Amino acid sequence: MHRHTHIIYAAVLLVAAMAAACSSGETYAEQKDKERNAISAFLGRDVAILDAEGDTVVRVGHINVISEQQFLSQDSMTDVSRNEYVLFGNSGVYMQIVRRGTGEKLASGQSKRIIARYVEFNILRDSIQSRSDALYYHTSPDILEVSNTYGTFTASFSTDNGGGAMYRIYRQTEVPSGWLVPFSYIKIGRQLEADDHIAKVRLIVPHSSGHNEARQNVYPCFYEILFQEMRE
Repeated sequence: MHRHTHIIYAAVLLVAAMAAACSSGETYAEQKDKERNAISAFLGRDVAILDAEGDTVVRVGHINVISEQQFLSQDSMTDVSRNEYVLFGNSGVYMQIVRRGTGEKLASGQSKRIIARYVEFNILRDSIQSRSDALYYHTSPDILEVSNTYGTFTASFSTDNGGGAMYRIYRQTEVPSGWLVPFSYIKIGRQLEADDHIAKVRLIVPHSSGHNEARQNVYPCFYEILFQEMRE
């Protein structure tokens, strides 16, 4: 078996093991309480996400939660110097816009193929669960086919060339609804000049807005994601 196939297979086994561990007789209400407590603790823990070698991948820090009203009053931006995250009450998703991005927002009636590179951190397990910013996925990134219909965003993962990390690990084409929250606020383009910077966001996504494994096993994830328009 090819070495890279071993990597993907190991990731699938990890997810399966997590599913078995979560079916330990807890009620759904108990699982949701555990999730809420884990998110609450995560907000104030000054978390540094480390890789297997102990190097820092993302320094999350102590999170300062702001309301949607304050977020809108700040031109729909979060103050990164204060480590602000806006909480969207209807979904429970927390979002920090690190960079709004270059180009334009996805307009109503418009569709784009968008490259996403991400780090996924399982908040309950306190460890990196998957990532597509690793060298192995540079030639097969996650490609989102995103559409805006009167302000409602829908998206699916492309399965071209076997798909990216999210499809290969979780075997779903549906993009988690939590990943779609930023598209109302960020710009989607490509880095054409030296001072252009593609969109970068950080998200805390509860199970209800996550991928199928998170929904089934009731765990929240933290994501750092880069979005850029795919070259035609």
